[in-house]
Amino acid sequence: EQYQSRYKAQERLWALSKEAARFFYSKLYAPEGAEALAYARERGMPKSTLTTFGVGYAPNTWDSLVKAMKAKGYTEQELIDSGLVTKSQKNGNIYDRFRDRLMFPIIDVRGNVIGFGGRVLDDGTPKYLNSPETEIFDKSRNLYGLNFARSSKKQNIILCEGYMDVISLHQAGFDQAVASLGTAFTSGQAMLLKRYTTN
Repeated sequence: EQYQSRYKAQERLWALSKEAARFFYSKLYAPEGAEALAYARERGMPKSTLTTFGVGYAPNTWDSLVKAMKAKGYTEQELIDSGLVTKSQKNGNIYDRFRDRLMFPIIDVRGNVIGFGGRVLDDGTPKYLNSPETEIFDKSRNLYGLNFARSSKKQNIILCEGYMDVISLHQAGFDQAVASLGTAFTSGQAMLLKRYTTN
């Protein structure tokens, strides 16, 4: 019973994360995403790559994601549990965690969106902001790009530092590139890699 309700909660979070990824993706091509799209193009990412990796844009507002997800029937608690919003200590209001960032959905080997990495478009800090740990996102047991690299014909896996590195390598034909998720490389990630390669 407890297990079932936990799985139900996880299913809701997977669905919510997928909806959020769609939302961010649509915003990259909306007027407010123009600067982010130009930035992505400057960094050498054509539309085909942006589409493959589901790259999107989090608008520079406090609650556009909150509003869009509530309109789809998700509760404030689910939004908090997803790590996509933050609750204000002062007044208890919730607001979007990711604002004015290029968004990289993190997808597990089963094809579920489990979290996001957001990159600033300027020299702001932090350069990358990642989803916090949630019921569906354990940084130490996932790798960015593994959903693609696992079906690579290459006999090895290339481990790099960040999302952009993985995307650049994939564009250059190295579809076996993955990256750790803003954390030091963990034993959990090593075990995950060992399932797919020894090299």
